Amino acid sequence: MKWLFVLLLALIIFGGAAWFGYNTFVKEEIEVQKEQRGEVTPPPVVDVSLPEFEAAVKLRQDGKLAETRDALLAFIQKYPAGKHLDEARDLLGEVNSQILLSRYPSPEKIEYIVKSGDVLAKIARKLKTTPEMIMRMNNMSGTMLRIGDRLLISNPDFSMVIHRKSNLVVLLNRGGFFKQYHIREAKLTPKQPPKITTKIAETMAWKGGQRVGLGSKDYLASTKWIRLAGAAGYTLYSVPDSTHPNLEQPAPPTGLGLAATDLEELSTLVNNRTPVTIID
Repeated sequence: MKWLFVLLLALIIFGGAAWFGYNTFVKEEIEVQKEQRGEVTPPPVVDVSLPEFEAAVKLRQDGKLAETRDALLAFIQKYPAGKHLDEARDLLGEVNSQILLSRYPSPEKIEYIVKSGDVLAKIARKLKTTPEMIMRMNNMSGTMLRIGDRLLISNPDFSMVIHRKSNLVVLLNRGGFFKQYHIREAKLTPKQPPKITTKIAETMAWKGGQRVGLGSKDYLASTKWIRLAGAAGYTLYSVPDSTHPNLEQPAPPTGLGLAATDLEELSTLVNNRTPVTIID
């Protein structure tokens, strides 16, 4: 048994020495060689912004829209180049439009009581908004008003920036970010100027190959386009999406295609006074 004890002791001594030598000299040399060959795996980067982004998502799931908006604005300001920046901007845009285009209470909205002689277009002109926005905000299926109706009204001051390389249409409200829409397809003429300053010429609604107006029974089910003034080839047109898988109106020869649901919303928010800047 004595020889077994001596053998175990030798294994412990020489094994420990071998382990120490490997970690001290061999392993270090291997790491140096890997570094020289550019094979060193960088340590994982800790995503410090994720908990705050997930907290904002949770607020949205709980229906706390105003709190979600505040949290996302703070998040974007704190992490302007963060990993979840684009997701945060997408989510903020959804929340902004959900607050605006509904009867959700907001400091930006006022209540208007319909009086004798009022029509939707007249109210929209008076309060510097659009009939479509009033309809969406108050969940109206038509333009008919009744005396005493209580309408929520908001008059945001929108401008639009089209980023060609990023394939984004960004909507600003009084100069601040409101929402971004992703361009699905681009059919433009070559040699575009690096910057175009223009405005919206008109919003269009198509049904059965014909233009339809706001008061038409076909308006709500129509395909929306937005034509820009003086910018040849720039028509924002609808392309099919999950909500509108089949569109009757064929796309124009040139222009920018957005999801039909996005363009339906965008055409509600803008009018022929909305300035547009197109940049690379």
